[in-house]
Amino acid sequence: MKHIIAFIFAFCVCASITAPAQDNKLTRAEKKAGWQLLFNGKDYTGWINNNGKPIAAAVEENSMQTYRCGGYILTYNKPFGNFILKCDVKMSEPCNSGIFLRMSDLNDPVNTGFEIQIATENGSVHGHGALYDVRQASENAGKGAGQWDHFEIKFVGPKLNVQLNGKQILDVNLDEYSEPGKRDIGGNHKFSLNGKPRALKDFARIGYIGFQDHDHKCWYKNVKLLPLP
Repeated sequence: MKHIIAFIFAFCVCASITAPAQDNKLTRAEKKAGWQLLFNGKDYTGWINNNGKPIAAAVEENSMQTYRCGGYILTYNKPFGNFILKCDVKMSEPCNSGIFLRMSDLNDPVNTGFEIQIATENGSVHGHGALYDVRQASENAGKGAGQWDHFEIKFVGPKLNVQLNGKQILDVNLDEYSEPGKRDIGGNHKFSLNGKPRALKDFARIGYIGFQDHDHKCWYKNVKLLPLP
């Protein structure tokens, strides 16, 4: 009997160690470290559309669904400065969406925030994982449409680091983009203010985060954020 009890105990301990984390829940370690769960997996508590309209998209598969949400950016209602953001993303085929960061003006998110591109396209400044219209991902680390990709994005001051499925795909210092319109390929990037190109180093260091509706289905879950000093 003692051997059976010991076996059952060992099995339960092993199962608790190897069991995958629950979706849209913080682990004990994350809670201890100060992570915040931004999406509860049930409804859009804490979220707004950037244009102020009611959120029209339903939660699907315990995931946020940006398609036809009623605005251009489904936005968390609190700004952040320095942070680490984690989320899982699943694309339709085809897909075009984006993770928006530090939007300082929700009436003009395109020109006042940064976008990590979510797309079935690869290998360009408009490809999956790119800092949109500025720098392409260093490698194609995505799993493709219908599969869950895990993003981890660290933004501290001017330094932006992005990992996709455990591989670093972007490491950018925005202070190096001190000239208006400067990007990593020819021509000017899309960001402008009053019709004039902007320098990326001049962007606000605090702003809103959100997920883009660009007329394709795209699912987001396990949205977690760790504020940093």
